[in-house]
Amino acid sequence: MTCPEVERVLDAYGDDELAAADAAEVRAHLEGCPACRKRVAERAALGRLIRRAPYYPAPDRLRAVVATTRRPVRFTPQRLAWAAVVILAVSLGGATAVRTVRARQTASATDALAQDVVAGHVRALTGAHLFDVQSSDQHTVKPWFQGKLDFSPPVDDLAPLGFPLVGGRLDQLGGHPVAALVYQRRQHVINVFVWPASDIAAAPADARAIRGFQMRHWTRNGMAFWAVSDLNDAELDQFAGALKR
Repeated sequence: MTCPEVERVLDAYGDDELAAADAAEVRAHLEGCPACRKRVAERAALGRLIRRAPYYPAPDRLRAVVATTRRPVRFTPQRLAWAAVVILAVSLGGATAVRTVRARQTASATDALAQDVVAGHVRALTGAHLFDVQSSDQHTVKPWFQGKLDFSPPVDDLAPLGFPLVGGRLDQLGGHPVAALVYQRRQHVINVFVWPASDIAAAPADARAIRGFQMRHWTRNGMAFWAVSDLNDAELDQFAGALKR
């Protein structure tokens, strides 16, 4: 199936109204299409929001009036205009609701990922597994990841700025394999976790402190970066700024 074909049947797919063969084709397309998966998630979020809205049954008197009314309704231009206004208001409200739900989901995913990044940093420092490859040569560290990940992490040499590369390792974040690059500033270790930005949902940029660790998150050339250290704000900003170039 193509994206336009999937778009035409998304509502039926979300309501489980497609034939089994058609539903299987949609699922096969969604596995390889992030854009269509996003549309499915948005429709599901809007559906959940609508289902949470309170339901007020019509009173018996109104039911009786509707049941006994036989006079046809005349659709004057004024009534059609009001109907268009109502439909537009409902549509805009739905779009706003979807954006609100999406923003909350992104914020929640970013919070969870930030906690995971700090846990990975602490685990590496305290578990004697800071390196799988220990070297200050970017041409040694970068090739080491070949065949171990399905992406090639950028490895920069920041020694001239006072942040020497000291090695790297494989790690896991959010259930996904990631590259962890290890830099140093005097006695401070900086872990930089790198993976394709499309693999793990998060905000495109973030800065925060958790449990005394400073963190910076950004994306560059389709890759997501999380830097974490006990460095002060100014020095970690300098380090992150150098990697963003």
